[in-house]
Amino acid sequence: MVVLKEAVQAVTKKAIALAPDSFIPGGVPDPLIRHKHGLIGAAVSRIDGPLKVSGRAAFAAEFPIEGMTYAALQYSTVARGRIVAIDTAAAEAAPGVVLVMTYKNAPRMKPAPAFMTKPKALAGDDVPVMQDDQVHWNGQPVALVLAETQEQADHAQSLIQVTYTAGSDGVTSLDAAKAKGKETGVFQGEPLKVEINDAEAMLAKAPHKIDVRYTTPRQNHNAIELQAATLVWEGDRLRIHDTTQAVAHEAWTVAQVFGLDEKNVHITSPYVGGGFGSKTLWQHQILAAAAARLAQRPVRIMLSREGVFRIVGGRTLTEQRVALGAQADGTLDALIHTGTVAMTPHNNMPEPFILPAKSAYAARSFLLEVKTVKMNMTANTFMRAPGEAVGTFGLECGIDELAHAMGMDPIDLRIRNEPEKDPTTGLPFSHRGIVEAWKVGRERFGWAARGQPGARRDGDWLVGIGSATGTYPYYRMPGGTARITLTKDGRATVGIAAHEMGMGTSTAQTQIAAERLGLAMEDVDFEYADTQLPGTVLAGGSQQTAAIGAAVIAAHHKLVQELLTLAGNDSPLAGLKPDEVGGLDGGLCALEDESRRESYASILTRAKRDEIIAEADAPMPLELQHWSMHSHSALFCEVRVNAVTGEIRVSRFLGSFDCGRIINAKTAASQFRGGIIMGLGLALMEETYFDERTGRVVNPSLAEYHIPVHLDVPEIDVIWGDEADPHTPMGARGIGEIGITGVGAAVANAVFNAIGKRVRDLPITLDKAI
Repeated sequence: MVVLKEAVQAVTKKAIALAPDSFIPGGVPDPLIRHKHGLIGAAVSRIDGPLKVSGRAAFAAEFPIEGMTYAALQYSTVARGRIVAIDTAAAEAAPGVVLVMTYKNAPRMKPAPAFMTKPKALAGDDVPVMQDDQVHWNGQPVALVLAETQEQADHAQSLIQVTYTAGSDGVTSLDAAKAKGKETGVFQGEPLKVEINDAEAMLAKAPHKIDVRYTTPRQNHNAIELQAATLVWEGDRLRIHDTTQAVAHEAWTVAQVFGLDEKNVHITSPYVGGGFGSKTLWQHQILAAAAARLAQRPVRIMLSREGVFRIVGGRTLTEQRVALGAQADGTLDALIHTGTVAMTPHNNMPEPFILPAKSAYAARSFLLEVKTVKMNMTANTFMRAPGEAVGTFGLECGIDELAHAMGMDPIDLRIRNEPEKDPTTGLPFSHRGIVEAWKVGRERFGWAARGQPGARRDGDWLVGIGSATGTYPYYRMPGGTARITLTKDGRATVGIAAHEMGMGTSTAQTQIAAERLGLAMEDVDFEYADTQLPGTVLAGGSQQTAAIGAAVIAAHHKLVQELLTLAGNDSPLAGLKPDEVGGLDGGLCALEDESRRESYASILTRAKRDEIIAEADAPMPLELQHWSMHSHSALFCEVRVNAVTGEIRVSRFLGSFDCGRIINAKTAASQFRGGIIMGLGLALMEETYFDERTGRVVNPSLAEYHIPVHLDVPEIDVIWGDEADPHTPMGARGIGEIGITGVGAAVANAVFNAIGKRVRDLPITLDKAI
């Protein structure tokens, strides 16, 4: 368990939490939506910051265990085929080697259920892990070496000689995959297809139209912290310190592989150096656990940067068609967004790029569909804003192209097509503030100075301004269970199997709990990232804050009920119901009369209790059945394009966000800026080079796979509305993924405004701009 009390700084000596009635979808909202009393929305520094900057935060590859061995992997060099010979003799004789494991001596294991195929499934693919001679992609692990040091393991694996025979059924070319046929993709159990009226016919009749093709390339995860795990078997119990976004889901999945009771897999993940969808269960953890069992020694495995490219999935390529038809006033007759993505035969993760088009704009007809083809490659997976990040590139560039063709301002065109209700489901919006975000943002950014394409110049630099809308759905997954322990000395501990990947979870949740309980932040400990804690919360889909919050609300409601029972008739609180009291100055008080109060210490002392524990489940996320719920952004970008060299520099960027109640102004601003920076990489440099002859990634390093550095990033301005969404816990919607969404289009539209040339294929490199 992780307790951060040693890093907590005193923020406030007084916090009030109003009525503890639980979050009821479609019913009474959480009172923290309506009131703020010091902590909610404050710019609080991260409480884990001192641990990280001082080096005291232990990451997955930093847990010391006596008798440690170190793992190295060898990866296949064919995309589809079988191993016909494998010579491990030299590796086994190398200095320090403890074990060489291949399919010939690996323990028998069941295939891991692929992510989202079952409620707790987490594996990136369902390929049997080192169980036979079959090879399914170029980069699949075919051997593992354990040695006394990492250097010895790395050397020994280089001595293994593997001979392959290529299979006749391998597909590494996109054209060959298309020739085998396409299928409509399925995402979260629903087909990626929407048809409303006859969009093709209405497009043909529309007086104004565009019909354009856009493409986005493969992109790989490159978090600062490499994928790593430290493992040890304690009899039939497996202990894993991992870098993961889902401790409970990983424990269940690993248990399936090894035939264990889920309770016998104990996973902790206190600190994660970036996840973005990549820190789930891949083959390296399973292989390390198998090797640890064979060797009867603890194992540490940390992938090299190349290893991440070989076995950890990323974002797949997309080919998108965007066709828009409009009347003279700009209202859309037809919105068509279709195209193709590549997947693998061994998982089901299409890039759902049509998701933004389902709710962003009103139109009289829709045709939205993602088609999938199968290729032998590393299994693609979730990558920050899967679907939305690249789908908005096509959609929002299309909106810009239509506005230019019609001679309209692109922001005016967007506002003209603002829907009154969800245009494809008919549900009312829970809260929607994108128009206000546009109005505030355009004034702050100086949109009026934009000018015509190619009109603005500063020496050799052509200057352009572009815009785009971002949208990301609100999610709240089931499985939230929280425990609150309150002691008679006025301290509280909140525990839930949630995660901290750098987004400020521990800080924000400490703020929420302190405000709700009426305690100072230094009197609240937040425990997380341990399967011995309650709950099955996944850090993904920008939903963790809502999932944790709903569980904490439920546990707090139960806690207050029990406190009032303990207080009894001799208390100033006698006769009050849970919904009539709140937290204040280390105790409970009547909402309508603060003089009616009693401290937690007094209540527990009179009841002769040292502590009280309340644990409760969050209600099911029924709000999604009643409302269309989304975070939004209005994005503004200024670029400078060198007229001689084609070099592109982003000189200014503004994100104007509509995300409901902001819990922590400081960490939220960091999340928004981080997403925008990742979006600049998506727009201008990120691309995985895939050799279609061999199925091999040929730029598996940060020397050749480019991401933004300090000199690529200007000062980024972020602003937001802070109006609570009445149908979410705490009034908050997710912010982790909205930052990247729409950035690619904003940059592309700014480049067009600068040079008058439209680049429709990401990344926008100088050769495309010249």
